[in-house]
Amino acid sequence: MSKTRQNQRRPVRMERGSDAPGQWTVSRGLMAHATQVLAAVLSFEHPADAVLSRYFREHREIGHRDRGFIAEAVYGIVRRLRWVARLAGVKPLPRDLLLAWLARGEGWSSKQFEGLVSAAEFRWLEEVRAKRFEPAGLGEALDLPDWLTVRLSAEYGDDALQALANGFNRSAPLDLRANLLKINRDTLLQEFVSSGVEASPCRYSPCGVRLAGKPALQKHPLFINGSFEVQDEGSQLLGYLVQPRRGELVVDFCAGAGGKTLQLGAMMRSTGRLYAFDVSERRLAKLKPRMARAGLSNVHPVLIAHERDAKVKRLAGKADRVLVDAPCSGLGTLRRNPDLKWRQSPESVAEMTLKQQAILDAAANLVKPGGRLVYATCSLLADENEAVVDAFVASHPDFELMSAQAVLAEQGVALDCGERLRLLPHVHDTDGFFAAVLERKRDGG
Repeated sequence: MSKTRQNQRRPVRMERGSDAPGQWTVSRGLMAHATQVLAAVLSFEHPADAVLSRYFREHREIGHRDRGFIAEAVYGIVRRLRWVARLAGVKPLPRDLLLAWLARGEGWSSKQFEGLVSAAEFRWLEEVRAKRFEPAGLGEALDLPDWLTVRLSAEYGDDALQALANGFNRSAPLDLRANLLKINRDTLLQEFVSSGVEASPCRYSPCGVRLAGKPALQKHPLFINGSFEVQDEGSQLLGYLVQPRRGELVVDFCAGAGGKTLQLGAMMRSTGRLYAFDVSERRLAKLKPRMARAGLSNVHPVLIAHERDAKVKRLAGKADRVLVDAPCSGLGTLRRNPDLKWRQSPESVAEMTLKQQAILDAAANLVKPGGRLVYATCSLLADENEAVVDAFVASHPDFELMSAQAVLAEQGVALDCGERLRLLPHVHDTDGFFAAVLERKRDGG
């Protein structure tokens, strides 16, 4: 086929709701790109977002809207992989999955495939459109792995699990956090409205803003000047559980790229000392330019080898607040990271819980009497959440649980969560999070 024919472009309308462009322009070349990316993602060797980012860096000729088409298709397929695979037949190739998804998941008509598929594929797509089948068990019905279905069903019940799975199969909204060092939320909302960006206050977080749709923001003046950061509303609530104050010594024990670190620094009004520990030099390197943009001078990124590093031990008994946003399965983030449900396993979760326990034990040593320790994950599994906290409390009588609901209420956050914070996408419209607030007794227990 000639190069001219391969690059012939035709408009294809996508019905994706308010967050999708009303019109895609799809070519054979773009379909080939989508197929290649999908094949790489389905190896499940690397996170889907990393695969997409790398592919787009290597193919800079792909424009912003075309990248949107590829990403929407790939994530749609991964969310509904068991269903799409059944539609596409026995041992389907990545292209088969892509075509089946566009036909059934996106509802493309025969006309929209003209010029993009062969005659044989055209006939096969008619069979795909007509195919009906009963799911083979609850896991397939919910598009979850069977092991995860069993775990979540035991913890939440089948009815709640159905609602939870439906929540995971919708794309996540785009939430921002107003940087209160530079702007208040009301002013940020007004600025967005005046620049044509539709935005509203988040339901719970006092500094949260939710956008309608997913506009490109990296070149927005308010992003460049550090007035906001992208951060899920659920993640923002963890900062309110830590509740850092001016002049305190605070530790973000697993800082990563520093989203919550930046929030804690702003809540401290850039006073005191805020240590950002992480084992990844690459992640900490990403934090430094974000600190500068946010206007923070109290953050001290520290690379550590492990949770028992000597750099950690130097702060023993000195910290007012310690946040442990522990490495976890990430299964609460399936709206934005749907590949995780296929990349995790019972064995990987078991390994994670051992690591979580070790990290929490090490972090506890930093907390001074009367200080606060917050343990959090973006997992929905009790093994990584309640079980870790219960084991910690049983072995550390000098710590006691505080009411997460009461801590949030002190700061004007009205959320009925009881002693421990549990956020669910279908209930709170956030990522799934768990958090427990612990205080070190002043008398040592």
